[in-house]
Amino acid sequence: MQRLKLESPNLELAASYRGLIQEFVDRDEKLIPFILSLPNEPFSEFLRQLDAWSHGEDLPAGFVAHSTFWLVRGDVEVVGVSNLRHKLTDKLKIEGGNIGYGIRPSARGQGFANVLLRNTLGRARAIGLVEVLLTCGKGNHASVSTIVRNGGVLVSEAFLESRGEIVQRYRIDLASNTNAF
Repeated sequence: MQRLKLESPNLELAASYRGLIQEFVDRDEKLIPFILSLPNEPFSEFLRQLDAWSHGEDLPAGFVAHSTFWLVRGDVEVVGVSNLRHKLTDKLKIEGGNIGYGIRPSARGQGFANVLLRNTLGRARAIGLVEVLLTCGKGNHASVSTIVRNGGVLVSEAFLESRGEIVQRYRIDLASNTNAF
């Protein structure tokens, strides 16, 4: 079994993180979670900013405190990134939710999304959240499956003109969820 660990972003894996982003770019895919689209040079400043945001400091207008995590394989490769928003704004209740996550394109189909979400749910519980909201394009069957596998219950869906697709909203009750996170 591959050794996987959810950890905070760090300087030692900067090249792997950038490689993950490059895979998205090379495939002309949207950078999800949003954190992937942020400038990361110099990397030490990027890490400082992520740490500040996790404490609710220096937040851009309209942002809430949020923590970023990397799913790391074998201590050397960032295979996934998650972003956990500590609370929701009205806008995030429509699109974004508490958790956004993405898997390196070359690592998809291997169960990493399930591990990444399950462990991020554990972090959500650790900061005191009792339930989380996740949003997902209805046509993203892999993500829908991952959310449902982790206890997600569909609560609504709506066509978002800005995205040109139906976005579904799933609730996960952290207090009664039996997943091992």
